[in-house]
Amino acid sequence: MNGLIYQINVKLETPGERGIPKNSIDVVKVKFSGVNGDYNRYRTEKKNGNLDKAVMFLSVETLNDLRKEGWSVYPGYLGENFTTVGIPYSSFKIGQRYDIGQAQIEITEPCQPCNNLSVLSYVGEEKIKNFMRTLIGRRGWYAKVLVEGKVEKGDSIEKILYRS
Repeated sequence: MNGLIYQINVKLETPGERGIPKNSIDVVKVKFSGVNGDYNRYRTEKKNGNLDKAVMFLSVETLNDLRKEGWSVYPGYLGENFTTVGIPYSSFKIGQRYDIGQAQIEITEPCQPCNNLSVLSYVGEEKIKNFMRTLIGRRGWYAKVLVEGKVEKGDSIEKILYRS
């Protein structure tokens, strides 16, 4: 299944702040270490720069479902670098590879909900446990970068089919 890059999201390293919400940009260079201009505090501080978590994907369809459930979440709010459209959350699989713009990635693992989401104004400390439960199996997918390259908003995401 193929889709599109709906939005590209980054956040510069800002002392005392978490990496969310991220801000929308139109074009980005994707490197083995992640998205140029984005500081991933979790990967850097807790996972020693683990390249299997270089970028994160989440579908706009998932965000729409969360809004229907009463959560004021929008692209970039959950920390994803790439908000996709046209690929359901359940279609991403570990080991699956995709061409995105000039880059190529491989899905490595689902992203788990974390307490950092409490910084979102509509969550806070009082709703974080409920929000984390809501996000189980819907937070997004981590991927490693196999080929560096430029990615633009609106670029296609094409599943790479393996030959047997």
